[in-house]
Amino acid sequence: MTSEGEAKVGNAIGYKEISKMIPHRYPFLLIDKVIELNPYQSAIGIKNVTINEPFFQGHFPDYPVMPGVLIVEAMAQTAGVHVIWSMEKQRPETSGNNRIVYFMSVESAKFRKPVGPGDTLYIHAETLQGRKNVWKYKALAKVNQQVVAEAVFSAMIVDNPPQ
Repeated sequence: MTSEGEAKVGNAIGYKEISKMIPHRYPFLLIDKVIELNPYQSAIGIKNVTINEPFFQGHFPDYPVMPGVLIVEAMAQTAGVHVIWSMEKQRPETSGNNRIVYFMSVESAKFRKPVGPGDTLYIHAETLQGRKNVWKYKALAKVNQQVVAEAVFSAMIVDNPPQ
């Protein structure tokens, strides 16, 4: 695994690639890039938190704090990119398929420190289990190498969801 601040350039995925893999867009796309991907094992995503985030207008105006549920969502988006990337790596012919990743459960989430403007979240997502279209992950969110949040969650990958 790379340390914070180091990117495995050959494996980095930016906005354009992320937006081909998951349907989220501004203001709900909560990862900026994925700097490390290990097929079916782990991924590291990055979210640069700025004062321009729309949620800071109301959470909280005098003390801006990124909502914990959005940190968990950023973890899930990192995991979603990881699953889709891993599937496409194994079966390149499926690249570009219309897939969507749905949350199934959040078994545990803990928030250790507030995240605010100027912070860079490093999201470490590790596969605990993957069977066909159901995946379980453990994720840690770190700022300056300190854990600020952690969660265990499950998701389902659906091919060609109805329009």
